[in-house]
Amino acid sequence: MEFTIANLLSNFTDDKLIAPKVLEKKLGLTSEISLRQLQIALDALEKMGILVKDRGRYRRAPENGLVEGKLRCSSKGFCFAIQDDEEAEDIYIRESNLSTAWNGDRVLVRVLKEGSRRRSPEGEVYLIIDRAISSVLARIKWQEGEYKAVPLDDRLLFELSLPKNETLESAIEHLVHVAIQRYPLGPYPPIGEVTQVLGLNAEEAADTEIVRCKHDLPKVFMPAVLEEAARLQPQGMVRSENRQDLRSVLTFTIKPGEYAHHADTFDDAISLEPLEGNKWRLGIHIADVANLIPPNSAIDQAAAKRGVSVYLGPKVLPMLPPEVTQHCALIKGEDRPSLSVLIVLDRQFNVEEYTIEPTMICVDHHLNYQQTQALLVAEEAIADLPAALGETVKQLYTATQNLRQHRLGRGSFELNLPDQKYYYDDEGSLGALVVPFSLPARGMVTELMILANQLVAKHLRELQVPALYRVHQAPHGEEVQELVKLAANLGINLELEDEEDIKPQDYQNFTRQFDGTSAQKVLTYLLLGALKPAFYSLTPKPHFGLALDEGYTHFTAPLHRYSDLLIHRVLHEVFTQGRDRRNARAKEGVELNSSSCHGKINWNVLPPDTQTELEEQFSHIVVHLSETERIAQEAIDDLDGLQKAEFMKSHTGEIFHGVITGVQSYGFFVELEDVLVEGLVHVSSLKDDWYEYRGRQQMLIGRKNRNHYRLGDRVEVQVKSVDYYRQQIDLVAISGGSYSPDGFEDEEEEEEDYYS
Repeated sequence: MEFTIANLLSNFTDDKLIAPKVLEKKLGLTSEISLRQLQIALDALEKMGILVKDRGRYRRAPENGLVEGKLRCSSKGFCFAIQDDEEAEDIYIRESNLSTAWNGDRVLVRVLKEGSRRRSPEGEVYLIIDRAISSVLARIKWQEGEYKAVPLDDRLLFELSLPKNETLESAIEHLVHVAIQRYPLGPYPPIGEVTQVLGLNAEEAADTEIVRCKHDLPKVFMPAVLEEAARLQPQGMVRSENRQDLRSVLTFTIKPGEYAHHADTFDDAISLEPLEGNKWRLGIHIADVANLIPPNSAIDQAAAKRGVSVYLGPKVLPMLPPEVTQHCALIKGEDRPSLSVLIVLDRQFNVEEYTIEPTMICVDHHLNYQQTQALLVAEEAIADLPAALGETVKQLYTATQNLRQHRLGRGSFELNLPDQKYYYDDEGSLGALVVPFSLPARGMVTELMILANQLVAKHLRELQVPALYRVHQAPHGEEVQELVKLAANLGINLELEDEEDIKPQDYQNFTRQFDGTSAQKVLTYLLLGALKPAFYSLTPKPHFGLALDEGYTHFTAPLHRYSDLLIHRVLHEVFTQGRDRRNARAKEGVELNSSSCHGKINWNVLPPDTQTELEEQFSHIVVHLSETERIAQEAIDDLDGLQKAEFMKSHTGEIFHGVITGVQSYGFFVELEDVLVEGLVHVSSLKDDWYEYRGRQQMLIGRKNRNHYRLGDRVEVQVKSVDYYRQQIDLVAISGGSYSPDGFEDEEEEEEDYYS
């Protein structure tokens, strides 16, 4: 197994000495080559003063002035090292101090000059601990007797040498995918190998392949993974713990119709049974993938590396091989092991208590959204669907509406955004819920999955066992205050209770205030833009979008999120090894799978070795899983951008109506209303006057004619040109904007090209 310096250093979390043998085990190193590489790395880190050696063991050196960060570079050649701590300053690094590091690399930086009130600290790359780029999209050229690959990403300021190859001559000037064979060494350039010729240019290549190659997403599984998947025997791998038999309970799935043939989407099912006393038992059943995949197997390692399934339109890059999915997915009419959250609801559909149990289920019906909607409004039985199913779906709708009211009551908000694609049944990648007004069926499933994730997180927290929690931080107060000012420019008065401490309730109030107004679209995009990305954490922290203060996790999608699979493994450890009492002398224990144990546990539920092993595993993988989900979302966004660019290129020269969604010193962005595409009107195309940028009012204003283009203004624009690969749409303003004979108060804005 390969390792990076970042992986190696992550094991030195305190001042304890660690033996190389322990590191070998933790890093999963077995081959002679990998063991030699480990010793070479340890020797080098010792010489560089990063590790200290003591009697054959190693520990992290005391404070040495080095700062860890991730490089973010510009096309102009300067970079910043971004630290993981959001409150820490970014460190500016000149091109001459990069030491062959590239955009995205994780590095250790030595600070050369401390920052001041107006300038960031300046530093140099001391050590590259993890290379972010293993391949690039590039064009091939022939220069000075050799083939070279020029990356399309203008933040990558290098060229790769390509060993001579018979096929390269015909690929000159073509778009290719190049794998990095050797990173730069001193004066020697990086070396690459062409793995795929995509086409003469980006427009000729398949958009999904451009995106896959750009983000270096794996196309196929390694032979060892496929061989292991082919040998799986699901019947023989059911764990020995007792499973509650729920196969006789009416159980169904609700999915979009277009996913009917994708087995990996069937990882959740639902049941609802009446109980005595006008109560209900709600069952949220999740495919028990951990039951089939042993930890550290080839399949498990591949899934951990991918982290998440990536949905590129009709093309799916799955986290797990198809054979695994077929064995685990909750397919209609087939018995399947699952992990079920069984919730007792009172007559008003409020949660009274719940258990989390290994079960055996059999799905009776696969419903799509249209069928679910038909059952909700039908007064009589629908052909091919039993009457009992219709009644259950109606009761379920009532229950989920109650759940939604509870969620909104605690401050959770919903954003009204059009043309959203849904790849998960819970809150999704944005961290905030997007309202599918035309899809009540989706809303039902979403509320149930959020509830299951919430209850599992609460249970793991009460058990005090290791877990991965999903965290969504509040936006910065300054950004939201700016939004309030901009809304005032559009005639909408938004109010904040506390300008420094932004609450979910503030967002909820905002969405209600501008709901139905002409500025709703632009303000919703601005609200979304101020939100921070969600990430995984080892400790329970608030989730802003869902207005949860006590922690939230991902449990409901183990077929396409590795984080969920890990949560399932923790639960299995509790089922099989968990201690239900403080010691053997205690007469009474607790039910570890039930909410009835909450507040009663004051001992370690898991054995010390198991607890430690899970904690170490999670600490090593938590950042990686957040990163893989970020890359997956970027890839999805890239594909969407390419498709929009392709559409707009065919409409070059045409005129559209739109709304100004952003204003910068170099121009303003316009959302084209009919096609939901954003383009840029560059300030240089405004020929009727010299326009000045007013940051406080978010506007460009003409010096002489006092015409201005302000956030939220409606304009008429013409499509001038489209750069397909960069997804840049250049527009020209035809009419629109605003006019003020008196203009606005002049403001002195100090705009400094910081490092020019």
